Amino acid sequence: MGKLVFEILCWQLVIAWSVCVAENATKPGKFHVEHPTLLNLGFEWPIEGDANRNSAVTVRYRKVGESDWREALPLMRIGGEHVFRRNEHLDYTVPDGFAGSILNLQPGTEYECSFDLSDPDGILGDSQKTVRVKTRTEPQPYKGGRTLHVYPPDFNGPRIEPSFTGILQAYYGAGLGDWSTVWERKIQPGDNILVHAGLYRPERLNYVDPLMAPFDGSMSLTLKGTAERPITIKAAGDGEVIFDGAGNHRLLDVMASHYHIFEGLTFRNTDVAIFAGQKEVLGAVGLAVKNCRFENVGFGVWTENAGSRDFYIADNLFLGRDDRFRLIGWGGRQRFPGAPSWPEPLYGSHLLTSYYAVKVYGPGHVIAHNAVAYFHDAIAISTYGTPEKDPELRASSIDIYNNDIHLMNDDFLETDGGVHNIRVFGNRGLNAAGGGYSAQPVFGGPAYFYRNLLYNVPRGVAFKFSAKAAGLFVAHNTLISENMISDPATNMHFRNNLFLGRDASGRGILKVAHATDSYSSDYNGYRPNPQVRDQYRLVAPGRGKRIYEPKEEEWQSFATLKDLAAGTGLEQHSIEIDYDIFEKISPPDATREHAVYHAMDMNFALKPTSKAVDAGVVIPTINDGFQGKGPDLGALESGQPPPQYGPRWLTWQPFYR
Repeated sequence: MGKLVFEILCWQLVIAWSVCVAENATKPGKFHVEHPTLLNLGFEWPIEGDANRNSAVTVRYRKVGESDWREALPLMRIGGEHVFRRNEHLDYTVPDGFAGSILNLQPGTEYECSFDLSDPDGILGDSQKTVRVKTRTEPQPYKGGRTLHVYPPDFNGPRIEPSFTGILQAYYGAGLGDWSTVWERKIQPGDNILVHAGLYRPERLNYVDPLMAPFDGSMSLTLKGTAERPITIKAAGDGEVIFDGAGNHRLLDVMASHYHIFEGLTFRNTDVAIFAGQKEVLGAVGLAVKNCRFENVGFGVWTENAGSRDFYIADNLFLGRDDRFRLIGWGGRQRFPGAPSWPEPLYGSHLLTSYYAVKVYGPGHVIAHNAVAYFHDAIAISTYGTPEKDPELRASSIDIYNNDIHLMNDDFLETDGGVHNIRVFGNRGLNAAGGGYSAQPVFGGPAYFYRNLLYNVPRGVAFKFSAKAAGLFVAHNTLISENMISDPATNMHFRNNLFLGRDASGRGILKVAHATDSYSSDYNGYRPNPQVRDQYRLVAPGRGKRIYEPKEEEWQSFATLKDLAAGTGLEQHSIEIDYDIFEKISPPDATREHAVYHAMDMNFALKPTSKAVDAGVVIPTINDGFQGKGPDLGALESGQPPPQYGPRWLTWQPFYR
């Protein structure tokens, strides 16, 4: 009997050991290559097991044809993070896996990418993946297509044939009145519409409007180009081309279109200039909007549809309708002690005059080198909600970079609703009443925020990470603001950033809440606010702990950076700095919440002798090519030329005093 009991116990131990091994060993799933962009590549690798979360994926890459491999950032381990917001019944748990990007590549180049999965507890399957992926190039008109010439209704000079009055006639070949819906001469893939100088303002209530506008005044463009043969609608180059909505709601509706290019055009006097997708209805594919000007619009380019993909929105100027002289905020002007008595706003406390310059959903979008001012928010991913299960329908592999943003009623950039491989880099934002760079939430990540500038966010919310956002990598940003993250987020990692307090009364420089034990922060620079006892406040759960709704007693407070490092193990190589590290930056006036500042008055470059120079840590693909003994802290590397913010064709300052 004793022998039988012993054998049973042995078998139970064997079974328990086998279960433990199965739980901790990693079983890789189907490797997924996301939509490439011009500069970056994104990847996802779902897994099962790894209950103790000690697996890892290292990444190497090289151009096809080269022999030497280069190191990239490892993929981020994701899974188990709880993303929720009760008001909207949002409740999502991030699936187990890895995700990440190879950053700062060259357009139109094929790369060989190698991924090595390791786990001390074993791998149940193929531990190595190698793929070839080619980055995209900027969309260009097809050179072999027909050229159709469009003129405004009042044009009386000689025409180049074939010629048309208004773009609808060239696009569909339709007629006036009821005949505007008879499409017998539709444009073909690869065709180019050259629009000649003049004013194109539909008379939507005119039954025989020369521009053939329908009753609602919205011109719907629904045809299909291809990636190789896009349909192009472009300014002819003989003067400004103005599409004026005359106060209508939507000017162009392209949500059924594939591969259209709009270039060199001016859009004005409309609520929505280019509508490109409605949630759960239809979206556009391959939309490109380049070198255009948007003025007096409520919305520039807008899609909410998960089927929208591979947009290229670049080198445009977006000017909204909001106040150009005061920082107001979307809830109306915020009173503060000693403030002058401003007149009441011309609109109610929650009414919008201009909403977003650009808002997208779906994979593969590029939003770059735009200048944006006087909107509620500048550039955003649709908040959307629970991500689609199909990776081809999620907000992943999206690049937002080198945009110049001035005077927002709420935020500069919102990654809200993003899932994997959201890249926000090289942007400059001045004056935001709500927050700076937002993840409200991100569903697993990573979302990369690096080399961004921020100035004058009176609320001190440099990063609006809320709704329990998950998977945030923050590096090399220069932020003239406190870092206030009160809603616990997961998987947050900070490196090589500069946070400089604005002399805000009673507010420390740092308040950050981590929801789980997966976090890190080091090699940052902090400028504390004067006369504040609790400069650094932190929620940092121990091993295996989770704190999604912290109580007051769970916040740790520290008077100095040295105290924070000693008490938490974080920020071991971080330093305290001051405004004298910059060539020309001073703190905004914390008593003037409505003040507006201008980039032309500032120089964010580091002085060569400042203590922030060479004080960073090496981060592959983000700070390759640094000068000196190590990377500098902040967005700008000393001795290197500054980035080009905003449209590359713009030779004058669009946001002036």
